[in-house]
Amino acid sequence: MKVLQYQMRVVAGSPLQNRQRVEEWMREEVNKYAPDVVILPEMWTTGYALEQLEDIAEQEGGVTESFLIEQAKTHNVMIVAGSMAVKTADGIVNRSLVYDHTGTCVHRYDKIHLVPMLNEPDYLVRGQEKPTVFPVSSARAGVLICYDLRFPELFRSLALQGAEVIFVVGEWPAARRDHWDTLLKARAIENQCYIVACDAVGSHNDVDYSGNSLVYSPWGNLIVRASPVDEETVVADLDFSEVQQFRKAVPNLTNRVPSLY
Repeated sequence: MKVLQYQMRVVAGSPLQNRQRVEEWMREEVNKYAPDVVILPEMWTTGYALEQLEDIAEQEGGVTESFLIEQAKTHNVMIVAGSMAVKTADGIVNRSLVYDHTGTCVHRYDKIHLVPMLNEPDYLVRGQEKPTVFPVSSARAGVLICYDLRFPELFRSLALQGAEVIFVVGEWPAARRDHWDTLLKARAIENQCYIVACDAVGSHNDVDYSGNSLVYSPWGNLIVRASPVDEETVVADLDFSEVQQFRKAVPNLTNRVPSLY
């Protein structure tokens, strides 16, 4: 399965401009590489313009969702659409949506863990539903968002549901770039699955983003890593037989004794 990540320089506070940039990137890079799955970063429509979200976040079923449906159908590709701020009856959530090649929404996840260091809890409400898996190509996948990376229980939950690849979408701060790399590698090894992590570059409100979008194999081998500072298209091929081989060779998921933990 070929995956294509857009390590994007998000323009904070400008959903229209960001949609235009994604549309241009899709037209050029998806046509060039013919991927099975495209991945965007966290909060790619608004960036971390949290103080503006009340004005620029969309209602459910808004213009960006229509845009993503059209892009999936036009390019005949699955889109793991990073995440975006969405207004709900309970408040604004940080939501990831996944569309299949027909433009059908096949998965939704609202970020559970909000970042106190970036004041997310002042502007967003956390998700209330357990993350689940969804079909992708011949495998099963999950998606988690940025700060979720620090909570291994979420990743283990997806692995126990059969996830063979977990997509992580972020606007991870450069100040903690080493944590991004170390934790992603650990999540791949301990859950014996691919980790595909799409981050942003650039800065906003004196926060630099770490870049380094990457893919780790189930064995913890680095397949590809992007620049820490530049916009970039990140391409990787995933062979899901590696997941089954590793899980058979080192059966730590089936050797768990949770009653003693």
